[in-house]
Amino acid sequence: MSDPFNEPMLATGGYDHTIKLWQPYSGFCYRTLQHTDSQVNALDIIPNGTILAAGGYQHIRLYDMNFSYPVVNFECVMKNVTRVGFQEDGKWMYTGGEDCKVRIWDMSSQSPACKRMFDCLTPVNAVCLHPNQVELAIGSQGGSVYLWDVKSDVHEQLIPEVEASIQDIAISPNGAFMAAVNNKGNCYIWSLRNSSNSETQLTQTDPKLRIEAHSRYALRCKFSPDSSLLVTCSGDGTAKIYKTDTFQLHAELKIEKYWMWDAVFSNDSKYLFTASSDGHARLWKIETKSIEREYHAHLKAITALAFRDVSPKT
Repeated sequence: MSDPFNEPMLATGGYDHTIKLWQPYSGFCYRTLQHTDSQVNALDIIPNGTILAAGGYQHIRLYDMNFSYPVVNFECVMKNVTRVGFQEDGKWMYTGGEDCKVRIWDMSSQSPACKRMFDCLTPVNAVCLHPNQVELAIGSQGGSVYLWDVKSDVHEQLIPEVEASIQDIAISPNGAFMAAVNNKGNCYIWSLRNSSNSETQLTQTDPKLRIEAHSRYALRCKFSPDSSLLVTCSGDGTAKIYKTDTFQLHAELKIEKYWMWDAVFSNDSKYLFTASSDGHARLWKIETKSIEREYHAHLKAITALAFRDVSPKT
């Protein structure tokens, strides 16, 4: 039996109402978590590895990694929960959803409660946390990108393209760039810089460029842990990887006839896990654009991934 706290872990979820836990480098599926009532829209693992959060239709579930059932089940949210994530110390969790709300949940008690909320007025498709652990970047179906300071409640609104839905948003771990992708396949890049008065003002955003990344819906964008790469995923069956020093295309990973729903980099930024609508997750070696491993267990489309690595034991 795998020890989830001391080994790397890959979690996959999708339309078959299950979450699979994998030993990512052997391809062994060691546990199936039932996610009854709904598909899985989003997954994230708390930094200490003890809890997996899953967002679905009208549900946010927290799974204790020692068990196969949820230990906390939030049922007070309406419509689809589209994103979940944790602050770096696990002190709070953020969620976004089609009810137009981004919520901050206090994780310090046995029954986490919503302590802050931001209304985007249109459905929320994407939320990510700035490395400063204070600001959230939010992407809405109405086409707006928001930066929201959770502590001060100050926010800023950007509209990169009219009549286009923001599908995902990402900030590089070094805090230098923000990326957003939309339903027209375009990817927008901003340069980020700290405000001169960081106590009262948000991170400053400077538009950098637009990339015509995909011919169809763009679904996800993620930066690599070393901030050197950006990946975008799409309904055109590709994951495209760009180098952030030039934002030139570095590699294109492609599967035939299926949507590429999600992606996450390995900790060394040399490999990429992808999830697609054929029910398979894959591990790619970026340098060679080759599939190193496939993960077969789901009966329907995989729409969400979460990956946690651990430091080698000394």
